[in-house]
Amino acid sequence: MNDSDIKIKSFTRWWQFVFTILCTLIVTVACHHGDYIPVDHQITNTACRQVEHAAGITCIPEKFERLVTLDDAENAIALGIKPIGAVISDFSSHWQDKLTGVKNIGTIGEPSLESILTLKPDLIVGAEYQQNIYPITSKIAPTVLLKFGHSGQWKEVFTNISVVLGKKEVGQQVMADYYRRLAEFKQKMGNNLSKIKVSVVRVYPNNINLYLLDSFCGTVLQDAGLSRPESQNFTASAAKKLFNNPIQMSMGNELVEQADGDVIFIWTAENDAKGNQTAQYKLEQLKLSPLWRNLKAVKENKVYFVPSYWIGSGMLAANAIIDDLFKYLINIP
Repeated sequence: MNDSDIKIKSFTRWWQFVFTILCTLIVTVACHHGDYIPVDHQITNTACRQVEHAAGITCIPEKFERLVTLDDAENAIALGIKPIGAVISDFSSHWQDKLTGVKNIGTIGEPSLESILTLKPDLIVGAEYQQNIYPITSKIAPTVLLKFGHSGQWKEVFTNISVVLGKKEVGQQVMADYYRRLAEFKQKMGNNLSKIKVSVVRVYPNNINLYLLDSFCGTVLQDAGLSRPESQNFTASAAKKLFNNPIQMSMGNELVEQADGDVIFIWTAENDAKGNQTAQYKLEQLKLSPLWRNLKAVKENKVYFVPSYWIGSGMLAANAIIDDLFKYLINIP
């Protein structure tokens, strides 16, 4: 799940879903009497535990078997649970091999209620921005919506979902492994760790952004002990006040020097092919710019093009970033 790419449905769109799902329920009852009929499981399921979340209180089955995630399945998979349905997008490329047998239920921010109903889940997990469909999903199966302010809060989200899924101890071990890998990275970096300032740049179709201290990738870099250029050294609260965005800021072409560092990690990533093509064209134009060519990292050939997991929000993406840190920064001259 990525902050700048989430599309919240309009009120009209929501009612279109409501109409569709109600029609589906009517057909289900009329044509398949005695088969699966959605009910309020939070009332009828007694073998469950109460969990408070962003949309209320839900009674989660102690032994669920058919999990659906309203966003991607990344954190569930990191905890050893494969959902039967999830949003599968281009941003899931770093763990595509783990999605065999998982049904794609829609796009980021717009899961298909019809697909969810067909899967007959016994637990649904999503994020708080999906409260507009909560009245429907909670009738299909017990639904938990986790708080999610921005991607830099990914560790809190991971911890919360581990509790929701009954995998608290597994989650603690996975987090410990994350920090163990970072400790190994720091040890191998040696004295270079304190010398390198890492710049993080994303090229959009219409602008170029810098990812700041408390962005998802920014938190991983912090945990790795790496410093950031002053142009990107803003906390979430400071960035919110200055740029009205806690994790990134836009820069004009005339301010390309703000993207400089000892190394630059850069990428393009959009939800659709047209957007990706436009962003890629803008990247090529940037590379031809004299201002870009004059950057220290560019002249020293220390610009690294990375995939979209750098704007992820889960444990698998965090470990993929660590892979890149080992790949590009260990033994850097």
